Amino acid sequence: MQKGKKITTVSEYFASLSSEQAIHLEKLRQVICKHAPDAEEVISYEMPALKYHGILVYYAAFKDHYSLFPKAKALEVFRERLQGYKTTKGTIHFEYGKCLDEKLVAEIILFNVKENLNKHAAKQAAKSIITNKQIHNLNFTT
Repeated sequence: MQKGKKITTVSEYFASLSSEQAIHLEKLRQVICKHAPDAEEVISYEMPALKYHGILVYYAAFKDHYSLFPKAKALEVFRERLQGYKTTKGTIHFEYGKCLDEKLVAEIILFNVKENLNKHAAKQAAKSIITNKQIHNLNFTT
């Protein structure tokens, strides 16, 4: 990648990585995509992300690690299982050269899919509720 050129596709992002970074990040990407097959891959904040009724996760490669950005709630729910990993408020760091816990990543992705579907359903339900004002404005005659 040319310095200063904005990354706009997942392919461009992967092309900008070293071979070691790309191998590890591709493995993470495969696990994510396998468990969110209807999600759309996008670039957001110049990182790969998957969207399904909103952002599911971001993922990215860095010099000394690669990361999954699964949202704070997922980190809270999976806190005990993440004790062997460095985490921040919204990120899980994976070390290059170490085996990826595919089962854990899959469970986090499925959790976020469920969360996004629940939020989407709640929004749809809220749109369909007739408000008191709307009921008052109805003119019922018998």
